[in-house]
Amino acid sequence: MIDAPALPPPAIVAPAPREVSFGLVAGTAPKGTTRIIVRVGKYVVAEEPLRGRSFSLDVPMRVGIVRVSVTAVDGRNRRSTRIVEPVFALPPEAQPRDRSPTLDPLLARSVRSLARRHGGTTGVYVQDLRTGRGAAWNARARFPAASTLKLAIAVTVLRSLHGKPSERTRLADLLAKMLVFSDNAAANDLEIWLAGSTSAGSERVNATMRALGLHDSLMYGGYETRRPAAASPIPIRVERQPSFGVGKYTTAWDLARLARAVYLAAVGKGPLLRLGVSGSEARYLLWLLTQVADRGKLDRFIGPAPVVMHKAGWLEGARHDNGVVAFWGGAYVASVMTWKTSAADEFAGQVSFAALQRFGR
Repeated sequence: MIDAPALPPPAIVAPAPREVSFGLVAGTAPKGTTRIIVRVGKYVVAEEPLRGRSFSLDVPMRVGIVRVSVTAVDGRNRRSTRIVEPVFALPPEAQPRDRSPTLDPLLARSVRSLARRHGGTTGVYVQDLRTGRGAAWNARARFPAASTLKLAIAVTVLRSLHGKPSERTRLADLLAKMLVFSDNAAANDLEIWLAGSTSAGSERVNATMRALGLHDSLMYGGYETRRPAAASPIPIRVERQPSFGVGKYTTAWDLARLARAVYLAAVGKGPLLRLGVSGSEARYLLWLLTQVADRGKLDRFIGPAPVVMHKAGWLEGARHDNGVVAFWGGAYVASVMTWKTSAADEFAGQVSFAALQRFGR
């Protein structure tokens, strides 16, 4: 008796390893498949009949790092399975919408009150990524950028690739070191990879920011390698400008728009797509940002459930954080910059908590 040939495993388009996911499982099943079974971890989360070969399912996933397996079953009950891991699952409600920003007066009052209470010079921009509602304070003032612009370096690197870097390659290692551990030498190496030197690489990064309309940011060379009712528009202006000399600079507004652009690209929307950053590359970048080791700022008071995808930065006198917070019910972008501000990390945490309270309703 001749055994029947094995059923080839399904080809999975989404999710992909080393990326975030909002719960979409899609791909192509082998010929003859009549049923698709999806497991997340050890639990079956979907079992659907299949007509044709393509499938696309939205399935529930536990937030965090998960293992997704897709099993194809044919008419002779032959089975084949494809496993995808690691995947970082985000709440499905956290998928962004490309909405125009509008002022939320209640949140604006909270942000302004927090800024005045903490003193120093601060810049804030927060926006609900589902509705567009948000608030700002001194959002166009320029601050020393510190490590926050490493996100712009990463975006520029991804613009130069055709897909995310393969696992365990030098490029993947440098991106992880730069974003997760804020390694300055890795940032410099990536600028050199972009254009042969840190100065030329920084000009490539500046070109990316200009293409995104971020005109109040400047990537100035490399980093030191030693550690030192009717809707109103969200008001973007300068209330107070810190004095810090020459060097890298950026604003809360520019940083928030950069983080928002990455998040929109992850679902196939926004300006990064026309600049050559694919949805897969954006989801890979967000996967790296979930692992950032510098905590205690935007995530300080919101508890462990929300997922914070961020890049912080600090210098003497300056402490910043910028990123996207995804929670069960939605997502918001938050950028908080400080200069000679008391309890700066607590201030960032309080702004993020106020946004979560407001947008989570």
